[in-house]
Amino acid sequence: MKKPLNIMLLQGEDVGRHLGCYGDGNARTPHLDQLASQGVRYTQAFSHAPVCAPSRGGMVTGRYPYSLGNHHMRSRLAHAPRTFTQELQDAGYYVNWNTKLDFNFEPREGWRNAQSEWYKQAAPQQPFMVYENFGVTHESRMFPQTEDALISPPPEAEGLQGHDPAEVVVPPHLTDCPEVREQIAKYYNAYSVLDAQVGRRLQWLEDQGLTDSTIVIFLSDHGRGLPREKRWCYDAGIHLPLIVRWPGQLEANTVCSDLVAWVDIAPTLLSLAGASIPQEYQGQVFLGDAPAKPRDCVFAGRDRMDEVFDRVRVVRDHRWHYIRNFAPKLPWCQYQKYMEQQKVMGVMREKWKQGELQGSETVFFQKEKPLEELFDCENDPYCMKNLAGDPACTEILAAMRSRLDQHLDEVEDLAVNTEEDLVADGILTDLVPEYRARQAEAPREWVVGPYPFPMTLRDAQEMGLAENT
Repeated sequence: MKKPLNIMLLQGEDVGRHLGCYGDGNARTPHLDQLASQGVRYTQAFSHAPVCAPSRGGMVTGRYPYSLGNHHMRSRLAHAPRTFTQELQDAGYYVNWNTKLDFNFEPREGWRNAQSEWYKQAAPQQPFMVYENFGVTHESRMFPQTEDALISPPPEAEGLQGHDPAEVVVPPHLTDCPEVREQIAKYYNAYSVLDAQVGRRLQWLEDQGLTDSTIVIFLSDHGRGLPREKRWCYDAGIHLPLIVRWPGQLEANTVCSDLVAWVDIAPTLLSLAGASIPQEYQGQVFLGDAPAKPRDCVFAGRDRMDEVFDRVRVVRDHRWHYIRNFAPKLPWCQYQKYMEQQKVMGVMREKWKQGELQGSETVFFQKEKPLEELFDCENDPYCMKNLAGDPACTEILAAMRSRLDQHLDEVEDLAVNTEEDLVADGILTDLVPEYRARQAEAPREWVVGPYPFPMTLRDAQEMGLAENT
């Protein structure tokens, strides 16, 4: 009889593929690079949402948030679904889910056995799944009032060398200035601390003598907390690291280009554990004895972000990245209170106001979005050149458009309904008033597009900014 497999699920917060093993020359991530050398590094792994709660909520339920109802950032399902951890428990697993939840629902009672620092304890005697979220890299770590992660690091990260702001790479959608470089350097410093923390968790596994009987998965929730990355459906927002080590089963130091979606995590872990996979799951198994046929594409979406309304859907294959903006009359850079705490936002808004942004820096501040966007990510990884109107891409555009339509029909996208209707139907509790109060706090001189700006689909419809569906 095959010995049950232990599971270690490690999740970085607000981090992209800025790792040495992914070819980033600025990164200092020896532990994650070593983990990749011992297992498989996936190059085409994607979240279904570019922000934390919908991303995590879909990951733990195996369902797309816009199908389940938890697609709006800072919404709450009235009735919590089962998480995959409950299926693991039914199969005899001990689940220690330490740190972050943030699923846009409160999990059902008994969804985990413990919430503790498992890496400081003896391993359970029964098959286990341990989880850790690494919040050191959260967007707020780059806020000016937050000290650099290397100033007071955990013991395992002491002595790490900081990154020189002059040497970091500034992506083309951001303005190259000292404030932006400082913010990116703080991100890399935090990633180095995260890497050291991962090393501590892997050492625990070694000390317990369980390395060979445990599958280790490292992934992120979405891209780093910068404009046009976190919260947006471009490659930088949803194309993420995924490293899997499974001794004796996966060949070391290999690279896999199969498309993997975050809704695939839950069914895959249940399959590896020999647990039943609920029929309502929309993900598929990508590891083990019975993997599904590799995907031909993955899907993602963006909806309300706190007090800011939007509706965006995405289909992505190995090369082409198609985006449909259901509210094209709304700009990308709507004012969101939380995000505005970054220095980069204030700097870029002031430069935009003064007419000092140039070239790709201006894209984020356009007053309207196109209805459709199409990017060739092999040649345009930053998604800067929209090919939706290129006659040479007509067939590709039509194919991607059709594939997205098919997907949204299959999963029954609930975003065709207003948030008010989802509340009335008992799917959501009403958090709209809480976030609507923030709208009046937007400085008028920094508002691009309509003011007051809409917060729900109903608002957008009443303002003529979205079609009635």
